[in-house]
Amino acid sequence: MSDQASQHSQNVERGGLARRLVTRVRSRLANGVTHLTTGSGPTLDYSSPPGDPGLFGPDAICWKIHADFTAMMAGGISALLLQALHPLALAGVWDHSSFRSDILGRLRRTATFIAGTTYGSRNDALALIERVRQIHLGVTGTLPDGRAYQASDPALLTWVHVAEVSSFMTAHLHYVNDALPIAEQDQYFAETARIAEMLGAVDIPRSRAEIDAYLLGMRPELESSSRTREVVRILMSARPPSVAMRPAGTLMLNAGIDLLPPWAQDMLGFDALAGMRRTLVRPGVKLVAPVIRWALTNGVSKRARRRVAASRL
Repeated sequence: MSDQASQHSQNVERGGLARRLVTRVRSRLANGVTHLTTGSGPTLDYSSPPGDPGLFGPDAICWKIHADFTAMMAGGISALLLQALHPLALAGVWDHSSFRSDILGRLRRTATFIAGTTYGSRNDALALIERVRQIHLGVTGTLPDGRAYQASDPALLTWVHVAEVSSFMTAHLHYVNDALPIAEQDQYFAETARIAEMLGAVDIPRSRAEIDAYLLGMRPELESSSRTREVVRILMSARPPSVAMRPAGTLMLNAGIDLLPPWAQDMLGFDALAGMRRTLVRPGVKLVAPVIRWALTNGVSKRARRRVAASRL
């Protein structure tokens, strides 16, 4: 073999080794990232049936907003903290779930519901909604002060919904597109209101202005109780199972806190370090987000788009 041919062979071998290494790193990172939000609840096949657009279809704004893993994870943490400020909403979680021993599992179940109702097939999305509706019917009780609660209460369902979608939108504006037009924000809130309505919520805000007015009007009903502070303590002490993912987990946790409205940060006791957190967290997330996007080459939204584009045979 000539020297030139030998050199070419070595270059090909090195190139192949480099590609395998990149594939391995990407796969390991993707597995570590998705482990933070998958593994609880039903397993959904986002790749079938071919041609099925689900409840919304790929032209929906919610397909765009919910596609970025980093923003959705930070938004989900923010939503959980915001929801914990409502004593009746928190009571159902406190009395009827294992969040104190498995808060990561709660985040995973929420992630499965959001992903499934957004990107899943129509049948899978409807099954998820019905499953949650049935669970809510069994979640009833009484607060220590004597107030009764029901998870199926339409007003509570609206609160949980608004806490989620407002947090997801704030995360999108922070970390994906801060110039998203108000018209598209309005469309997002109108689209996602459909899920809340199917769960039994009423008087659902369906625009940016209505969301802002609703949150302002709800503030007198919110409180930071001993239960709320316990949720914060548990969330702050939670650690991803993978040691390698713990720095990213800590970053996402603080990003979720940073997304909260200032008045909510104040109620939860996060206001003292808000400026420092903002200075450190926002650049950190913007550095990490492209790496996560690079790793997730076969995310839920991508599989769903291929499903919709596929021909029925």
